Order: sequence, then structure tokens, then C-alpha cells
Amino acid sequence: MSNSRLRSRRDAGGGAGAAGRDELVSRSLQSAEHCLGVQDFGTAYAHYLLVLSLAPELKDNVKETFQYTLFRWAEELDALNRIQDLLGCYEQALELFPDDEVICNSMGEHLFRMGFRDEAAGYFHKAVKLNPDFSDAKENFYRVANWLVERWHFIMLNDTKRNTIYNAAIQKAVCLGSRSVLDIGAGTGILSMFAKKAGAHSVYACELSKTMYELACDVVAANKMEAGIKLLHMKSLDIEIPKHIPERVSLVVTETVDAGLFGEGIVESLIHAWEHLLLQPKTKGESCNCEKYGKVIPASAVIFGMAVECAEIRRQHRVGIKDIAGIHLPTNVKFQSPAYSSVDAEETVEPYTTEKMSRVPGGYLALTECFEIMTVDFNNLQELKSLATKKPDKIGIPVIKEGILDAIMVWFVLQLDDEHSLSTSPSEETCWEQAVYPVQDLTDYWIKPGDHVMMEVSCQDCYLRIQSISVLDLECEMDVARSFTQNKDLLSLGNEAELCSALANLQTSKPDAVEQTCVLESTEIALLNNIPYHEGFKMAMSKVLSSLTPEKLYQTMDTHCQNEMNSGTGQSNTVQNIPEPFYVLDVSEGFSILPLIAGTLGQVKPYSSVEKDQHRIALDLISEANHFPKETLEFWLRHVEDESAMLQRPKSDKLWSIIILDVIEPSGLIQQEIMEKAAISRCLLQSGGKIFPQYVLMFGLLVESQTLLEENAVQGTERTLGLNIAPFINQFQVPIRVFLDLSSLPCIPLSKPVELLRLDLMTPYLNTSKREVKVHICKSGRVTAIPFWYHMYLDEEIRLDTSSEASHWKQAAVVLDNPIQVEMGEELVLSVQHHKSNVSITVKQ
Repeated sequence: MSNSRLRSRRDAGGGAGAAGRDELVSRSLQSAEHCLGVQDFGTAYAHYLLVLSLAPELKDNVKETFQYTLFRWAEELDALNRIQDLLGCYEQALELFPDDEVICNSMGEHLFRMGFRDEAAGYFHKAVKLNPDFSDAKENFYRVANWLVERWHFIMLNDTKRNTIYNAAIQKAVCLGSRSVLDIGAGTGILSMFAKKAGAHSVYACELSKTMYELACDVVAANKMEAGIKLLHMKSLDIEIPKHIPERVSLVVTETVDAGLFGEGIVESLIHAWEHLLLQPKTKGESCNCEKYGKVIPASAVIFGMAVECAEIRRQHRVGIKDIAGIHLPTNVKFQSPAYSSVDAEETVEPYTTEKMSRVPGGYLALTECFEIMTVDFNNLQELKSLATKKPDKIGIPVIKEGILDAIMVWFVLQLDDEHSLSTSPSEETCWEQAVYPVQDLTDYWIKPGDHVMMEVSCQDCYLRIQSISVLDLECEMDVARSFTQNKDLLSLGNEAELCSALANLQTSKPDAVEQTCVLESTEIALLNNIPYHEGFKMAMSKVLSSLTPEKLYQTMDTHCQNEMNSGTGQSNTVQNIPEPFYVLDVSEGFSILPLIAGTLGQVKPYSSVEKDQHRIALDLISEANHFPKETLEFWLRHVEDESAMLQRPKSDKLWSIIILDVIEPSGLIQQEIMEKAAISRCLLQSGGKIFPQYVLMFGLLVESQTLLEENAVQGTERTLGLNIAPFINQFQVPIRVFLDLSSLPCIPLSKPVELLRLDLMTPYLNTSKREVKVHICKSGRVTAIPFWYHMYLDEEIRLDTSSEASHWKQAAVVLDNPIQVEMGEELVLSVQHHKSNVSITVKQ
């Protein structure tokens, strides 16, 4: 039947058709409500779609119920992995409600979980534009913005010296005849625009990130260069001639270098460029027109290193204590950080961490002179090819000062051409961090003049690798050599095999127990090194358990062992005599030994929520070494269906005595959904049981910090040499900076610390969602930021400070869009809002 015949029949029906439609709408609404009642969300959703397509005037009436139905149905589709159906439902919903910020935000959350960060950011951004006060969407956008546009973009664009030197080198190359240019890893397109301004005829720029590519398109258009710069949303390795660019170029410009020089794939991309995209290089002695030859900026690099002592690096990469609050760490459990670079590692792992060494808390001590690690010529194809296949170079560096060998610190000098260079040395005022190779697995880290630090250096898997770090004591080596020479006559030639066997046994004594290497994040290692944290928890747990049954206080593990021995010898300790244990649940993120500490406090059944198998094996070995009876420690995730169901009773007829929650992320932010978790936890506690921490106080102060401004947003056009970039990239600025260390942050305090907020996990009526705080100004200046941190109260007497020297937590700061000039003696009023797990701090003018 044709559409025209349908229309004519409807028209003929007139009022009867309208009545029929109303009847269908009414029945569909009733069916939708019935389906909701029996939790058939898919059918309810279909009924609502029919209602809204037939009666769009009902949108406002059913909007909230429709949203609820959509979200519940989407959860079911997600659980069934019906991704296409899920996305289809959201597309239908957004056709009906295109300006609904709640649906936009929810769509973004699903996309983000699926790994589509660019697309998720678009929906979060739209939700914030539709409702600037929608805190969920704002928080989501800020978190995604950090993924999409990494903070170093802002810092680098604010580095006037770096911009000026790159501009000068590009200008010189173009003036000498390099008129066709390819910018690899264009970012915002700043190097491409330098080339165009210098007079290049053809400029091509490739950028893989969709967000950065779109940003570069906007920036290039705003600077009126879209006609002269062709932007490509692709990897340079995928560029083909003439499909994407018409012919080979005479100049490649790139800054695809990380703190370890090679980590962003510059070697691979330049090998490809020389083979497929660049003109042939000019041979020595030729002085013809540069336009006929290919070249790369930067031309070359020299990598430097230095062995250093640094307590901060040590505490984040080596567990430096043997006993933690009564728990002994056995030698057969070895902890390593992800930056540990094994020679035999199968998977490609970044073998270093990065630090701004000039700002590392406590500073560092140079134990060797600065030494050259390697040089690389980016204009030499054969040298680039040989880098990846070359065997590791062995380097030995004399020690000049005694101290603890904690790391090899690495930086480089980028030689853009024969005249212009950039250094990433910690002694330079630069936007760059340094690569840090933590030293792990030595029997003795103390070194002194006369020793040599030995290492192997290579460029494998696109990374600079420094491995097999060891210390050579020349005096000791000479003594061993002399001793061996003096005794060689005693050995008959026929016993060589026996000698080798004996030496092998001496060097590789068999361990008494199973060895487990346990890889922990640097924050987890810093946590293990945090003595006040573990001592505080032990004391607080002991107080709670003693208040529940005072007569059982300090029944030690020895009592457990004695009971086991007694039952083994036939004595009359029956199961009925063993009292019901206290149940303790630790739902901390990551690796935690708090359940083991709880297990030392008497008749306790501790439950750990660690997920990784290697972490469970390590905890079992530690438990065994501390003579815990078998099955004392339970791994809770084996008992629950998934992580979201972790908060439930230990047994159908039992409740928890203690629940340990992770309230603060290592980054310095409040954990997501922590108040919801606390609400569930309160229902699962036995009478007198406690949540740890019981409450948290948030503190902050006003500071002036140019550093925070420059790390948060591009400061006008002057820094970018007149190019208009700031308004575009600053759309991705995030008002909260995380992973700060206040002890070394360059800033001037303008007030004393003030209490901003209370989060009470045990008594929620003491919480306030919004409050105003008066802050007294004690020094004149410009308020640019409000750093904040927390005091976590395990009880009224035991407090953990997330800003203390021993803390494994970092701090965070709200950075103001517009700095505020203040005078000593004035007062500023801060408006502090807490919604779900999101905190916003604004200055009331």
C-alpha cells in the first residue's frame, strides 16, 4: 500500500483516527507502566518509543520515566554485550530528546567504557554546553579531557624558548630552499604554521588523534592558513604518494619525542619517511639547492645520563622495609615497579618513569658525572635502521660521590640544525621532564668513589632501554682475581666440570621457598613504605575489636597455632570451643596488606579484595611466612559475582566488624561513588562495627602559582609567537590539576590552611552538600589556585594526613580561570559544593 493511500484514509477517518491514536497511546502507556513494574525494561522502552512517536506533546510528562527506562534497559544490553542495540537505543532517544543533557552524558559514559574516548568527549562536552551546572557531565568531561589533550600540550605551547628555537630552525631551512614540508605528529599544527609563515609552498601535517586533528583544523582556519596547510587524520606510516600527498617533500619537521627520546616512535616514523616520503639526503660537500634534497628537523640528538641518589624515587620504586606493623615481608617475595626493565621481558613495557627532577621532593644527589649514553643522526637512514638491531652497548661510569644508587636519570640535547638546539636537562628552564630508570634488584645499593656503575644500553621496541644495572667494586674484583690465581695450581685439569658445578652452586643457591615477583604501581610501593598509614590502621582496628569483645583483645596468631597443635595431638579442643571470628573486609584499590595486619589482632577472618593473581600469591606467601593458619585470609572476589557486588554480608547470618574503604585516589581526588559505598557499608556492619576512615576533612589554602597557570592553559598569543591557538586548546583545560606535590610546587601561600569540607562515612547527617568558607588573606598577591588535601580520621584520635612527607597520596588544586588580586587583611569567601563524589570550589566575588 502506498504512502499516499495511507494518508488519504487517515484524512478520511478524521476524528475516528485521532480517537484511535489516543486509545493506542493510552494502552501503550499502561503497558509501559506494567512492564516497568515487572522490570521488563526492554518492552517498556519499546512502548515509550511508540507513545512518543505518536504523541510528541507528551514528551515533558514522560521524560523522567523514559530516561529511567532507557538507562535500565541500556544496563541490561551492556551486560549482554549487545553493543549495537545499546547504541541504537541512545540514538533513538537523542532523536526524541536532542537537547537532553542527562541522556547525552549517559551516552558518553557508555562510549567511554567501550574505549571510544573521542566520541565520549563529544557527548560530555555537549551535555556541559546544554547545562553548565550539570556536575556529573562536567566531571566526566574533565576526566576525558585529560585523556584526549594531555597536559604537556599546554606546558609545551607556553614554552616560548622552545617555540622560538623551532621557529628559527624551520625558517632557516625554508629560506635555504626546503619549500615542501611534512609535519609528523602535528598536534595543534604550530610547526606547520611556522613553516607556512616562513614561506613554504606546500605544507602537509598528519595527526592520529581525532581530537587533536579537529583542534588543528580549527587552529589553522583561525590563523587563515587552511588554504596553505593540508591536514591529514592519519599516521605518517600510512601516508602514500600520490594518494595523500602529491610527491616527496624536502623537509620533515617533528617533535614526536618523549622524555626518553624514542618513546613516541620517532625512529620508526623517520625510517618510513626516508624510504617513502622524503627526497634523498644531500651528500657531504654538495651545495646545490636544498629543494632537491631531503632533511629532518631535528637533525640529531645526544642522550645523557647520570646516576643519582633520590629518596623520593626510592620510596616509589623499592620496598625499603622488612616489617610493616608486625607483618614480616619474606625474602621470597620480590616487589618491583612497572619501570623495572627485564632483559627477557616478552611484552613491551615502558622501561622508565618520568619526573621533573628540578621539582622532585627532597631533591637528588649526583653520584657520577654526567655521561654520554648515545648519539643518533635523524638524517642518516642506515644509522636509524641499525638502532633497533644493534646489540646493547656496555657502559661503565666511575662513581664520584658515595651514596645510595636509586636511579639513572636521562635527558637529551635535540640539535635542530647546526645552529639551533634544545636541552631537556633538569638544570634548564624547560617544559620537559626527565626519564628516570629506577635501580632495582641489587644486593647492596650503597656505592662509593672507586666503584663503577655498569649498565647495558640499547634502543629496542621504540624505547631507550637501560638494563642490567650493577655495581663493580674494582678493589674487590682484584682481590677475587688474585685469590683465584694463587689457588689455580691446586686444581687438576681433569676437574673443570666439577669446578664449574661448584661455582654455579655458590652463585645460585636454591631458595628455601617459592619465589614470587610481584609488580606494583609506584603508588602501591609508596603505600607499602608508608609506616604511619599501617601503624594507624593497626591501632584503630585493635581499638574497634577490643570494644566489641574486650576479653579477646590481643589474642595473637600464636594462640591460633597452639589450638591447631593441640587438635593435632588429640587434646580436647573441639570446633565448638572456637569462638566466631570477627569479619574484616578491605576494599582498598590495588595491593593492600591491611587484611594481614587485621589477622594479627585475634580471632579475625580478614577478606582482601585484590584482583591480580600475582598479588594474591604474594599475599599468600607473606601470610605463610607470618605463620598464619591456612585459609585465614580470604580473597573476597572469589566469593562475589563481580566487583560491583563486593559490599555484601560475609555470610547470610553474619555482618562485618570493620569495612575499609578507599576514600581518596592517589591523584588527590575523592574516589567515585564513595558516599554510595559508605551508605551500603553502614547497613552491613554489626552493632559497634566501624567503617575506616570514619570521616574525612578536606583542607585548602590560597596560593599564587604561575606554574599552575602555565600547566593548565595556554597564556595568550605571545607564548605561541603571535599564533592564535589558546582559545581552541583551552576548551580542554581542566579546572582541577591532580598528582601535585605541594612540598615542591613553585607557589607563594597567600592564606593559612582552612577546612573546606567534611565527609562523614559513619554519620552522614553531619555532611553538608554546600557551604561557604571565609579565608583570611595573610599576604598580598594574585590568587591563581586553591590546592587541597585531606585529613582522614580512622577515629577521633588517629589521623592520616594526605599531604605528609610519608604520604603515598598526591595533592590536587583548583586553578582559577581569572586570577584575583588580594591585599593582606582582606577576606575571600569560597563556595564549596559536594555532589556525589565531585567537589567544586569557586570564589564568591
